Amino acid sequence: MGGYAIPENIYHDLARRLPIYRKLIAVCERRRMELLMGTIKMNVMTRRMLWLTLLIGLICFAADWARAAEMVDTSAQIDSGNTAWVLASSGLVLLMTPGLAFFYGGLVRKKNILSVLMQCFMAMCLVTLVWVSIGYTLAFGSDAKGLIGGLDYLFLKGIGTEPLPGHSIPHLLFMAFQMKFAIITPALIIGAFAERMKFSTFCVFTVLWSLVVYSPLAHWIWGGGFMYKWGALDFAGGTVVHINAGMAALAAALILGKRIGSLSPPHNLPLAILGAGMLWFGWFGFNAGSSLAADGISVSAFVATHVATAAAGLTWAVCDWLRHKRATTLGVITGAVAGLVAITPACGFVSPMSAMFIGFGSSMICFAMVTFVKAKFGYDDTLDAFGVHGVGGIWGALATGLFASKAINPGVEHAWGPQFVIQLKATVITIVFSFIASYVLLKLLDWTLGLRVSEHEERVGLDITQHKEAAYTVLD
Repeated sequence: MGGYAIPENIYHDLARRLPIYRKLIAVCERRRMELLMGTIKMNVMTRRMLWLTLLIGLICFAADWARAAEMVDTSAQIDSGNTAWVLASSGLVLLMTPGLAFFYGGLVRKKNILSVLMQCFMAMCLVTLVWVSIGYTLAFGSDAKGLIGGLDYLFLKGIGTEPLPGHSIPHLLFMAFQMKFAIITPALIIGAFAERMKFSTFCVFTVLWSLVVYSPLAHWIWGGGFMYKWGALDFAGGTVVHINAGMAALAAALILGKRIGSLSPPHNLPLAILGAGMLWFGWFGFNAGSSLAADGISVSAFVATHVATAAAGLTWAVCDWLRHKRATTLGVITGAVAGLVAITPACGFVSPMSAMFIGFGSSMICFAMVTFVKAKFGYDDTLDAFGVHGVGGIWGALATGLFASKAINPGVEHAWGPQFVIQLKATVITIVFSFIASYVLLKLLDWTLGLRVSEHEERVGLDITQHKEAAYTVLD
């Protein structure tokens, strides 16, 4: 009898590792106990059943063990430090969209603050679902003639915790990290049409723009498209995010026209300052996280981001002082954002001293656009989405070609002259594509759904007329 007893530890290991065989193993265990207790007689059929059960279990156990070994080999390619950093960076980038909501919300009139907050949060919801469904595969699927990604990853098919090719983080994490960029980009455009766009049309625009404009451009530069093959440099989104959103913002401002009523100063500057601080903090994930590793390039991008932002904030304060005889909090936070925008494409390629110069230049150029050019041409870019993000992104993309250094990042393949030409071509194409595509899309939506709220709704305020809510008890 003892010769037919199956070691007890094998039963327990099989039951733990192979739940689908638990019932079969339990029956075998019960039969074994009955045999041991002498309650039934051992016969040939019983012996065969015992051994067959054991054989099946051991085969499945071996297969399970092989799968486990394979999983260990895969996970060995995942670096826990890099994964932790990109996870944290993803959270920081997501935090930027609520930060943008507070920044924009503090700058509009108090009757419209909730509409801006709502638009930013709705962008988080809409773009997330679009991205995991089809947006990601259009941006990072297999290249189709350098223009668009294939449908390899439709509905995240085939994307799991296996390593991203060429990196030591899970593919699923890379998808989630890139999702945060896709979220904030259309949210930036809100700064151009704040206080006068229908909420329903905004939702449709956000979905369509993400698919028609953002995903293709992301593929061109980051997903293996034709600009990527040229060697165009965009470390964290100066072209994909800021120029792209800025040109769409200009198209929206031109189509929607000027706001109605008195354009009072920002109604809540402390809220705007809070939002700017959240943006500055979150931008470390935006830029340094784009290294996709906790390495020297990530550290370089982190430092460059901070230095450029500080230089730009100071420069705008000085420009305010020279023009208006005093520095303003609005000027400092606007300058800081301009610096963040400009250093975005360059942060992983330039030294801290080059970053400082990029910050100085961004603030002066954007100050001139917001103060002089906007007034000269009379377009109503409500919160200067084009003047800061579009223009700052253009300067940053071109400055990347001037200051990118192979000593900082071995991925820099060209000397500054050829690299500048590549950056110039990529910038011009982005400007033209984003503006025309956004303009056509906005026009189509205007003809079909209508872009702008009625004059009465605009005078009352979008908080009440679009959402039947009020942030404050008194309206102007």
